[in-house]
Amino acid sequence: MLKNWFKSGTPWIWLNAGAIAICMIMVTGLLGLIAVRGLSHFWPAAVLETTYSAPGQEPIRLLGSLSRSETVTAERVRGADIEVPEDQLTVQRHLMKLGNKDSATSNPGLTDFGWFIADRMSEWTYPEDALVLERMTWGNFYGYLRAVLEDGEPVAEGEAAWPELFSRVERAVALRDQIMRIERNDIGSISFRQERIRLAQRGIELRREALESRGQDTPELLAALDAENEALQRQHEELRSEFDEINEVRLQLRAEMDRDAIRAENASGRIVIIPMADVVRATRPNTMSFGNKISEYFSRMHEFIFGYPREANTEGGILPPIVGTVTMVIIMSIIVTPIGILAAIYLREYAKQGPLVRLIRICVNNLAGVPSIVFGVFGLGFFVYFLGGNIDALFYPESLPSPTFGRPGMFWASLTLALLTLPVVIVATEEGLTRIPKSVREGSLALGATKAETIWRTIVPMAAPAMMTGLILAVARAAGEVAPLMLVGVVKLAPSLPVDSNPPFLHLDRSFMHLGFHIFDVGFQSPNVEAGRPLVYATALVLVFIIIVLNLAAVAIRNR
Repeated sequence: MLKNWFKSGTPWIWLNAGAIAICMIMVTGLLGLIAVRGLSHFWPAAVLETTYSAPGQEPIRLLGSLSRSETVTAERVRGADIEVPEDQLTVQRHLMKLGNKDSATSNPGLTDFGWFIADRMSEWTYPEDALVLERMTWGNFYGYLRAVLEDGEPVAEGEAAWPELFSRVERAVALRDQIMRIERNDIGSISFRQERIRLAQRGIELRREALESRGQDTPELLAALDAENEALQRQHEELRSEFDEINEVRLQLRAEMDRDAIRAENASGRIVIIPMADVVRATRPNTMSFGNKISEYFSRMHEFIFGYPREANTEGGILPPIVGTVTMVIIMSIIVTPIGILAAIYLREYAKQGPLVRLIRICVNNLAGVPSIVFGVFGLGFFVYFLGGNIDALFYPESLPSPTFGRPGMFWASLTLALLTLPVVIVATEEGLTRIPKSVREGSLALGATKAETIWRTIVPMAAPAMMTGLILAVARAAGEVAPLMLVGVVKLAPSLPVDSNPPFLHLDRSFMHLGFHIFDVGFQSPNVEAGRPLVYATALVLVFIIIVLNLAAVAIRNR
């Protein structure tokens, strides 16, 4: 009976089903872990107050939010020079976010995050007047609101200070957003155009020198160059005047934003003055209703998706990495798809099958197994230094010695990843072409169609799903690659996006931020690991979501 059962193949069906089920459970569990760890970061945490008493030290007043708790062995804690009774085997400790990095000197030994033994903490309380300020610099502030100041004078104190605080923080945030739009859009556009004018003037000087060296500096040519230079100079003066007007508006907004401040008391009892211009968000979490927390939660998520990073990328948003990742993947797809499809069509339909074609297929398959960092080194040496350097020498001499394309940028990163994913597209397309019956080709030829017409009107449409499958696999791999991008275009913090409102709108020569590298940087290169840990999970979730969206778009195209 058992022997016949094995011969029937039923065990292998169940084995395959079990393997698929395990894979699905692992994938679901991984995504669930990332989602829980990442999305929970945006929930407004309650603020607790307690006193921590360490042997031989004065009791310390703690005010902050609980990050996580764990139970560890006593030996592990003793290794950190913490006294624990000899008969105690385990110790419970809590990680608290205390913030107030700018005033840490008043509490020696306290940092932004700290571990504290539960047995040495007094009873936890949740004061209703606890204040949490999210700031542009120095991270969060935890304390108690004492007064709202205007030009150094109190305008509201006590309980009446809370509505005044929220309204003025909202006003300060609106002013800061307006200032940032002016700096990024208006002033950035003027600076971009001024740089183009400077390069054009430099090009005129080089042409003048070339004419003089060849003895062709006739009065007519020199007069034409002078007229062109004068026109550029007038444009520069107009831009300078426009810049001064916009900058004056920016300075007025800055002065208006600097008018307000907050007087608060931190956990050690010290009174501090916090400029309202430095505040991103003010909350009173211990008195917030569930509806208010939901609203705050989505507000923080919106800032995370559409905001710009700050504080060494451990705070703020991830809009630049999102734009950089999506732009690079789209450019890579535009490059790799036609090249891979044409290569596969030639190998399958036109090339004479023999040892040379078999060798090419072996090389293509082996190319898919080359470590990605090797492609990065190749891209840096060939694309950036060789091609980019020659392009600068031929077409952008006025920019030298500052390189234009002779440095890592969006175009070279897209080309490198296109080369990396090219074998995937070729193999998938060839598989699709192979599955089309030979009778289809013969029938088309018998009806009088040429070979080219047969391929492009019959074979290629039938193999389109396989081509799109190759593109889907290429997108999934390219979006998650990090190692080669570190050499050919990705940076920790890019001053401007690769896509903006300045012609030609898509700037292929610019360096950019990438979600994969952003995860690596925040998780392993951050000066504040605990602050960056939840952002690693949240960014990873966004990256997975973007890959799913791109793949679904490719699937929709394939189905049509």
